[in-house]
Amino acid sequence: MKQVEGRIKQIFEQVVRRNPGEAEFHQAVKEVIDCLGPVLVKHPHYADQKIIERICEPERQIIFRVPWIDDHGEVHINRGFRVQFNSVLGPYKGGLRFHPSVYLGIIKFLGFEQIFKNAVTGMPIGGAKGGSDFDPKGRSDAEVMRFCQSFMTELHRHLGEYTDVPAGDIGVGAREIGYLFGQFKRMTNRYESGVITGKSPLWGGALVRRESTGYGCVFFVDEMLKARGQSLEGMTCVVSGSGNVAIYAMEKLQQLGAKVVACSDSNGVIHDATGIKLDTVKRLKEVERRRIRDYVQVHREAHYSEGGCIWDIACQVAIPGATENELDERAARTLLANGCIAVGEGANMPSTPGAVKLFVESGIAYGPGKAANGGGVSTSALEMQQNASRDAWTFEFTEQRLREIMSNIHRSCYETAEEYGSPGNYVIGANIAGFKRVAEAMLAFGVI
Repeated sequence: MKQVEGRIKQIFEQVVRRNPGEAEFHQAVKEVIDCLGPVLVKHPHYADQKIIERICEPERQIIFRVPWIDDHGEVHINRGFRVQFNSVLGPYKGGLRFHPSVYLGIIKFLGFEQIFKNAVTGMPIGGAKGGSDFDPKGRSDAEVMRFCQSFMTELHRHLGEYTDVPAGDIGVGAREIGYLFGQFKRMTNRYESGVITGKSPLWGGALVRRESTGYGCVFFVDEMLKARGQSLEGMTCVVSGSGNVAIYAMEKLQQLGAKVVACSDSNGVIHDATGIKLDTVKRLKEVERRRIRDYVQVHREAHYSEGGCIWDIACQVAIPGATENELDERAARTLLANGCIAVGEGANMPSTPGAVKLFVESGIAYGPGKAANGGGVSTSALEMQQNASRDAWTFEFTEQRLREIMSNIHRSCYETAEEYGSPGNYVIGANIAGFKRVAEAMLAFGVI
């Protein structure tokens, strides 16, 4: 085992050396490969064929210029990215993120996570991610349209329903997906609806896709609690964020009988001890595109904390649904001290390594993002199925399929953790289950 641990350390040092300055990518790689020692002991041929080294190197990295003109006639230049990480299980699949924080390291971390998240769903999809440092916040619809058209003018040549299928992420919602797909159709002269997911149900999108990441995360938390003989019924919950993931996580929590008392955005935190009024949050965020602070103008009983920390609010279930590394070690200690018994990651890598370590050591039900937030990409794959068959499913049927997939993800992670001597450790279960599925396919395809 010491020899294997030494090999893993060497692999990580090589990743850092070959990818300097990409801290998020380094973090994502380390989190996965630190779990793989027992796998290499049991399957030494994975090491002989350098499976880990190959997985850590993207199959293709695309970086391009995105020029566009704002409403005042000023020219802007952003940078676009698509990292096609691994296509051994199917066409590349992963969202696009439009946010000022985007750089190559962020996209690589997200793409690397996507490999294993997609693998553990059991669906035939590979891993990729893309985006731009463009900020849609505060931009007019016309400006967003011009940016999306410029972005897709370059990216379209790398996409296809059997090649690479992007979707939305932070900053990319139904509006952006519509503009992107429209430009793809214009550039290719093809109505290839399966080339992008997250579309409106009016033109090829799947019902439940908008809700799927949030719903799926709650389904996964529910499965973790069921495995412990517990239920979400009556639980007090907090959900960070107030975007797509957070809103629909809150909706499903409420439907399953839980009480959500707090949510947030990048400016601050709303605490409503009587229970978050979801209709107000939806109106503020999905319709009027306003800040969460305006919630208190309608509901005077709530309290708004500018720059506050949502994890200081006592809860039994916490769902980090905003962004990476939002929940640090201090916040984890606070949650545990206040009686938190379950954490389900709705965002990608929202907990820092120190926080993850505390959650795992405490023995609470902790669902890492590559398992707990797999509902979004799973429903994207269901959308691809409907597009391929020229079909459209009902909301109820699609949600049932989503629930079954999340149950299967939970079962796979749970059983894999037990097989490798770490019962209840979903981090180890998810990483090993996803890695083994990708590794076996890579071995079957030869050294490519």
